[in-house]
Amino acid sequence: MRLKKQKRHRKVVRFYSACFGFREPYKVLCDGTFIHHILLHGLTPADKSLSNLLGARVLLFTSRCVIGELTSLGESHAVALEAAHQIMTAMCDHEKRVDAETCIQSIIGESNSEHFFLATQDSEIRKKFREVPGVPVIYGLRNSLFLEQPSLNQKEFVKSTEEKRLHMDESEYQKIWKRGLKEKLTSAGAVSTSMEEFAKTNRSNSMITLGAVDKVRLKKRRAKGPNPLSCKKKKQNEGASVTKNQNGLAAGTLNKRKRNRKRKREDKESKSEQPKS
Repeated sequence: MRLKKQKRHRKVVRFYSACFGFREPYKVLCDGTFIHHILLHGLTPADKSLSNLLGARVLLFTSRCVIGELTSLGESHAVALEAAHQIMTAMCDHEKRVDAETCIQSIIGESNSEHFFLATQDSEIRKKFREVPGVPVIYGLRNSLFLEQPSLNQKEFVKSTEEKRLHMDESEYQKIWKRGLKEKLTSAGAVSTSMEEFAKTNRSNSMITLGAVDKVRLKKRRAKGPNPLSCKKKKQNEGASVTKNQNGLAAGTLNKRKRNRKRKREDKESKSEQPKS
C-alpha cells in the first residue's frame, strides 16, 4: 500500500510540474492548523516528511497573519507558534492582521504565480482552493501526509489551455500579415481578402498550413517474408546436372590431383628378358 501511495503522489507532482510549471525545490505554504497537526503526531522534522511526500527538496513558508492567529490561540498552540517563527514568511500586504484564509488567498492569488503547495487541515480552505487552478493541497491524516488528486476544475482548465495553444492569437495573425506572406496564404487557400475574414476563417481550424507544411504521409505496412535463419535449407535434387568448368571437368574434380600408378620394377625386367621374335 505504501508503494501505491508513493506512485499516486509522484503522478500528481508530475501533473502540476508539467501543466503549471512547478520546479524543485517545491515551496509549501503552511497554515497554523497544519503546523499544529505535524507537532501533535510527531511528523518532525517537517521538511523531511514533506520531501518524502513530494519526492524532492522543499522550502516551508508561512505568513505574519498566520503567526498572529497562533498567538491569539494562547498556550495551547505555543509550541506551534515557536515552530512557525523558525520557518520562512511569505510576503503579505496586510497592515492589520486578517484571518488565515484571506491571507493565504491574497498570497496565492488567482493563478498561483509563486507555485505554492498549500498545506492545511481546514476542510473549508481545502474545498475553496480545489476550484483554483494550479494549487495542489496537502493535508495530514493521523501520522501520515496526503497530497490531493487534481480536481475536475483543474483538469478542465488544463484541457482548455491546451486547446488555446493549438490556435493562433490575433497578434500572431497580424505578424503573419505584416511579414508579407499574403501570397503564400492565398495560394494555399487559407486566407481571404481582408485581415478580419482571415482571422475568422482560420480561428476555428486547429492547424493552419502556410504552404511549407505538408501532410504527413503514412507508410503502408507490407507483408514481410519469413526469417531466413528459421527456415530449413532446400535439398538438392539427385538428378541435377553437374556444373562443369572451362576445361570440361566437373566442378567437384577440379582440385583433385591425378594419381599415377607405379609399376613394380620386376615387371619391367621380365618384359626385357623375353626373346624378341
